[in-house]
Amino acid sequence: MKSCWLACAALFLAAVVPGFAQAPAPAKPVNPLEQTLIATERSLIEAKKKDDGARLKRMVAEDFALVGVDGRLLQKQEAIDDLGDSGLIEIMAYDIKVVVVGDDAAIVTYDAVVRKKPEEDQGPPPRYQHFSSVWVKQGDTWKLKFHQATAAHWGDW
Repeated sequence: MKSCWLACAALFLAAVVPGFAQAPAPAKPVNPLEQTLIATERSLIEAKKKDDGARLKRMVAEDFALVGVDGRLLQKQEAIDDLGDSGLIEIMAYDIKVVVVGDDAAIVTYDAVVRKKPEEDQGPPPRYQHFSSVWVKQGDTWKLKFHQATAAHWGDW
């Protein structure tokens, strides 16, 4: 019985110890397509920051739709019109990832800290959100087809 326990312990250690000895995998290099899409997403973020409706209109596809952090579905013009009413101060994006779906489509996801202007001297704490964008290639240009913001709960509010 004692040898059975000893054999089980030896097998367990043989399976677990090599995992501890391995160095973390190096970060995957970003390819040119991913670089283009990340730069395009950052341009979208800048348009949001500056309430630049004209720039946003040029970036989106004709059938663009947006699901806001409040869960409302907005179609192209309604989403562009809503841009200037946001009271947005800052979007600080991080952990940007690209999932290539095909030659003409990709999904860009990232997390962000979103700060808005204070209301009646009572500003809310920074809002943590997760963003997902679906980009499609039309000719030589990447167009935003779908965008979603999801509130993320980090810590106690």
